[in-house]
Amino acid sequence: MCKLKLIALVTGVAMIFAVGGPKTEAQIGIRIGVAPACPYGYYDYDPYGCAPYGYYGPEWFHGGAFIGAGPWYHGRSNFYGHVNNSFDRQHGYQGRAPERGERATYRTRAPRQFKGNEMRDGRGHVGGGEQHGGERH
Repeated sequence: MCKLKLIALVTGVAMIFAVGGPKTEAQIGIRIGVAPACPYGYYDYDPYGCAPYGYYGPEWFHGGAFIGAGPWYHGRSNFYGHVNNSFDRQHGYQGRAPERGERATYRTRAPRQFKGNEMRDGRGHVGGGEQHGGERH
């Protein structure tokens, strides 16, 4: 009888710890599946929202298609390309960004007067400037 009470007590305590603790959500941020359908590319960090026209420089596009960022990046391993981080929400941008699935407007080509002020590698890392050498497609 004593063993049965001990087993019941241990089981009850274990259930309290398993159920009663505060719940936390993992912040891994990696998503498996299809890349976001954004007309001018998407940011290289979770939640991978659509980037506005002018954020990415021309080297981020090959044949008019975005080479990808984040888990869907499919460029060279040593690639660093120019971005204009004044169009980045993490840098205070509050203007309009396209919605997922939205079609590009006539101005789909990279801006002629593109002003890149940062180099990124497509995986969320900021580069050290021209020393990395951006790849042009």
